[in-house]
Amino acid sequence: MTSAEIPYKFLVNAATPQRGSVTQSVIDQLRHAIVTLELKPGEVLDKGAICARLGVSRFPVSEALARLQSEGLVEILPQRGSLVSRVKLGDVVEYMLIRKALESEAVRALVARKPAGLSERLEANLAEQSKAVRKSDRETFHKYDVEFHDILFTAMRFDRIRTMIEQARANLDRARLLILSPRRLTVTHAEHKAIADGIISGDADRAAAAMRNHIDKVTGELLVFARQRPDLFADGEQLADTPLLFG
Repeated sequence: MTSAEIPYKFLVNAATPQRGSVTQSVIDQLRHAIVTLELKPGEVLDKGAICARLGVSRFPVSEALARLQSEGLVEILPQRGSLVSRVKLGDVVEYMLIRKALESEAVRALVARKPAGLSERLEANLAEQSKAVRKSDRETFHKYDVEFHDILFTAMRFDRIRTMIEQARANLDRARLLILSPRRLTVTHAEHKAIADGIISGDADRAAAAMRNHIDKVTGELLVFARQRPDLFADGEQLADTPLLFG
């Protein structure tokens, strides 16, 4: 068997985790694989093969799957096994609407507050995004995409907004990665730069408009993609004829 044929080769032995419990290591690895699309929406999970690859018994894997089910990432079917849940597009669109309302207004407050060091942090982040764009490195770009918004949340000190976004992050991240093509990498970097430019220049209207535009464009592209690949979404067929309200 070649390395390419090894089941779940992206997982590593969890019997002796570097930190935390064995179960937590299994949870973290499976969650990361689902969010980064190593495990695709709708994919059936072979519990025995996962145990063998991770070097653990069935108990921590069962516990991990139950935890991921509570997060909406796994579906456990009685007597039939488990599979990676399909993305609930309706939920993602709803959260994106909430994000647009909250983040655009929060950016206005951020411009008024002018926290020290914010401009430098944003510029450093955008430089890393640019490097990832040149390499067409989706996973690294996504890391700095998440960090870009985290920089804003941290500077705002709006913990309730941050908590709300964190609760939906796993499925939001899956949805965003599905459409993260080389073109979308370039466009997202430009949209982030427009937000940062508005903040750095002290133009609250410009920053808020750039944030709304960014979220609208991402949501609009996701709806188009869902029409093309409804099999990846739990509600793809129902939403196939939904009018595009974004972008």
